[in-house]
Amino acid sequence: MHCLSIFLAAVLFAGAGSSAFAVKRKSHYHARPIYTHKRSHHHTRSRRTALEAKEEPARTTIPEESLQRVKLTPVPPLKGSRESLIRQNQRSEAEGLERIEDDDQLNELRRQHELVTVPVSMSLRVNPELPANRRYCRPWTAHFLSDLARVHYARFHRSLQVNSAVRTVAYQRRLIEINDNAAPAEGDIASPHLTGATIDIAKKGLSMSEVAWMRAYLLPLQTAGKIDVEEEFYQACFHITVYKPYTPHSKPKAAPANPGSKSALIAAGVQ
Repeated sequence: MHCLSIFLAAVLFAGAGSSAFAVKRKSHYHARPIYTHKRSHHHTRSRRTALEAKEEPARTTIPEESLQRVKLTPVPPLKGSRESLIRQNQRSEAEGLERIEDDDQLNELRRQHELVTVPVSMSLRVNPELPANRRYCRPWTAHFLSDLARVHYARFHRSLQVNSAVRTVAYQRRLIEINDNAAPAEGDIASPHLTGATIDIAKKGLSMSEVAWMRAYLLPLQTAGKIDVEEEFYQACFHITVYKPYTPHSKPKAAPANPGSKSALIAAGVQ
């Protein structure tokens, strides 16, 4: 009887050991797939991320503004020259623009809408010291000012200032007496302000970034022959003459009654 009890105890102990071993193996068996699954998911995700990074265009991961800064080439000062002043006078003459002699002629051009007011807005102001009858320019110059001021304001949230616009020959002669830097009132290097197509944008108050931006904005227009720029340092301004082709879509004026007159030839484009 005692031997039978010992035998049964041995059998039960052996069975319990086998069961424990089986449970341990089963637990170990399930642990491997779980660990393997996590590793496989991590590996797949890493591989997919690597592929996406390889296939994604660079400009979608780098802000467009940053790309533009990288590509931006600094533009040197747009200094004027005698040749530039001669060109401004020649082109103004070719476009049929006369030098405005006095206030009477200026007022007549205003009545005919040959001169329009400088387009003052939130983005563009006029120097308060500029006389009221000097705050006029040619229509295409006004269009240019509106475009320039709008784009500048969108970028910097600051307004530009016009320091000078149309002048008369009589006014220019007085200006020469007090300003040695003023251009002559006659000749091939006369001030282009006398035609009303030229304006001066103040540099004073502009940051270095704004000045650099102005140069980068104006240079392509000058290269395209739509404007001429002289960056002045004594007066600290951008002197800009705007040509008619800046607004090629503008409607031509009606031809005068006399088709053989000088005005009719100019309106028809015959220089």
